Amino acid sequence: MIKTGEQLPDVTLHAYNNDAGTCAIGPHAFSVHERCKHKKVVIFGLPGAFTPTCSERHVPGYVATAPALFAAGIDEILCVSVNDAFVMNAWGSSLQVGEAVKMIGDGNGEFSDALGLIQDLSARGMGRRSLRYAMVVDNLVVTHVAVEAPGKFEVSDAASMLAALR
Repeated sequence: MIKTGEQLPDVTLHAYNNDAGTCAIGPHAFSVHERCKHKKVVIFGLPGAFTPTCSERHVPGYVATAPALFAAGIDEILCVSVNDAFVMNAWGSSLQVGEAVKMIGDGNGEFSDALGLIQDLSARGMGRRSLRYAMVVDNLVVTHVAVEAPGKFEVSDAASMLAALR
């Protein structure tokens, strides 16, 4: 499992945004290292799009707290889930995240796996999914990481990340 002081793994993730009303061609692939170098970012991971805690508390908390996180020096907030970029975009649109939170697809779970933050929810019909976590990353180095115990939502919320920055 990734720890404070370690560097983010360099994995390719995907984002998709068709909010401009154009017919975009497929999701946009990007390197985590290229996206996060020379930036201070919050990355939070969660089990799945459109799931109850994720949709009702986790993402909306980051949307509401985004101005305070940006004021505290965060350049970007990334929400990562083991869903494809199209699903992540649709979920973000349904939650009206706007520019506050970037919805990122880890479709094959490669990023979550490289972080050591993957879980097998096959018994519940969900396959391999991300654990619920949040981290602060400064120029590719993890400066704070919080991973939830199974079934909990206590340490990866936006207020906890804001407190970690103070």
